Amino acid sequence: MEIEKYAAIDIGSNAIRLLISNVIEDEGYPTTFKKSSLVRVPIRLGADTFTEGIISEENKKRMIDAMNAFSLLMNVHGVVKYKACATSAMREASNGEEVAQEILDKTNVKIDLIDGKEEAAIIFSTDLTDYIDNDKSYLYVDVGGGSTEFTIFSEGKIVNSKSFKIGTVRLLSPDQKLKPIWKEMEKWIKKNTKDLEKMSVIGSGGNINKIHKMSGRTPGKPLSYIYMNAQYHFLKELSYSERISELGLNPDRADVIIPAIKIYLSAMKWGNARKIFVPKIGLSDGIIKGLHSKTL
Repeated sequence: MEIEKYAAIDIGSNAIRLLISNVIEDEGYPTTFKKSSLVRVPIRLGADTFTEGIISEENKKRMIDAMNAFSLLMNVHGVVKYKACATSAMREASNGEEVAQEILDKTNVKIDLIDGKEEAAIIFSTDLTDYIDNDKSYLYVDVGGGSTEFTIFSEGKIVNSKSFKIGTVRLLSPDQKLKPIWKEMEKWIKKNTKDLEKMSVIGSGGNINKIHKMSGRTPGKPLSYIYMNAQYHFLKELSYSERISELGLNPDRADVIIPAIKIYLSAMKWGNARKIFVPKIGLSDGIIKGLHSKTL
């Protein structure tokens, strides 16, 4: 038996995560991936990029501190391979590449700025196929802080995919002109799902994982459109403070969870899907598996 530790750093629009996994290989058995440690720090890069178009000096310093801390943690854990990926907030910031270079110079952590299609491809290297029946159709929806990725599966194959600049942090900014993008998103989903039957949604992202956990459903059990709609209205009735004090949500989750549910609900409605599956997979999991399969 061989056990190695791999690490993935996911630099999103709402938070930054470090996932450390044990990769266990035993002759005659499939490779298993077991989470050893997950650290999440609430650095909201999207609040800078989607309003000012630039990563602030304060958040740059916080990122450098976070990468230094992550580097130390990887050393302590004995990580043999790692990859750091940054998504829409850092990619769209006018100083994103410059910040990535400074982080490399000061922490020795190399950050790759990836686009929506690359992000979706990495996520698909997870066990997503375990959730797909070949005789059914699925709309995969990954909601991030700055963008949402959609992929349509039918008969076990990818039919189409597209990334839209609508995300939870972006939706919190009142001056964002997002109505045309909502319309474009609706048109795309309706056009690409109109001939497909037995449609379900597969949701990924921190917010849908939290909603599923709050529901008390067992892992693998889907949430219905009716339940999602009821949750949306229930959460909207509560103030930001009440969502923290009464529901125990983290401060950086309590505001973005509402725009997140709105995106999932819209996708379900436009795709005529009655339920959403929540496999609890994400970019970090995909990075670990990509490192192992040498596709990254």
